Amino acid sequence: MRFYTKEDVQKFDTIPFLYIKTSLSGHLFTITLNRPEKRNAFTPTMTEEITFALAYAHFNSEVRCVIVNASGPVFCAGADLNAFHDQSANIRNANLPATREDIKLGDAFVQLLKPSIAQVEGPVLAGGFLIVCGCTFVVSTNDANYSLPEVKRGIWPMQVMASLMQIIPARKVLEMCITAKSYNVDEAYHLGLVTQVSTKESIADDVNILADQILQNAPLAIQMGMKALQNLSEIRDSEKQSYLKSQLDLLMQTDDAKEGASAFREKRKPDWKGE
Repeated sequence: MRFYTKEDVQKFDTIPFLYIKTSLSGHLFTITLNRPEKRNAFTPTMTEEITFALAYAHFNSEVRCVIVNASGPVFCAGADLNAFHDQSANIRNANLPATREDIKLGDAFVQLLKPSIAQVEGPVLAGGFLIVCGCTFVVSTNDANYSLPEVKRGIWPMQVMASLMQIIPARKVLEMCITAKSYNVDEAYHLGLVTQVSTKESIADDVNILADQILQNAPLAIQMGMKALQNLSEIRDSEKQSYLKSQLDLLMQTDDAKEGASAFREKRKPDWKGE
């Protein structure tokens, strides 16, 4: 991960956070956006805290799935523009290690390389899309809505546009950016932005069921598969099959692949080691 190193996250458990909460239960790591009084709008410091938590999840072999949820009625209102434009309005977390380069939240999720689930129980606006687009799965309550209001403020969702282009056709991306309209959860689902619709009463259970499904499967295979998918865009069409075959050959030599074959023959649950 570009922004923090494996050495940086060694002291993760000793660092107090200002704007997020985290917890690790078994192989499931949860990041909770915790600035409800500001609708979870992220400051530069909050962005650093989220990225540091993602780096911890990336480097910690015990973490096999990440959940991102939020305190309060709004999932995320995007960037706190005051804090980004006025350094004095951004409260620093002096306990965080220095970042290796300026953080781009969309890139931080791309570099996670582990399955992640956004548990959305309220509106997602503007830069909040960087989190939703960055997650592998998005489970949303049926009363949540999604909007990009930047043009109403004289700006444009530049970084969000790049993240959306990985999910939604370009024409629809432009529609969302130009009209600034609010999309309900059914519209977001049909666009591919949301992967599962739930209710306030059942969303926590639905997210945990999905996480359990993920955790039953080989973690190293998932990580290598996610990395291979990312790399495909940089490989010529004539070389893609050869590249994927080489990745499969590597996987077949892993302990997890051997364990998977043994468990299948012996009709038992596999004991994954991530190796």
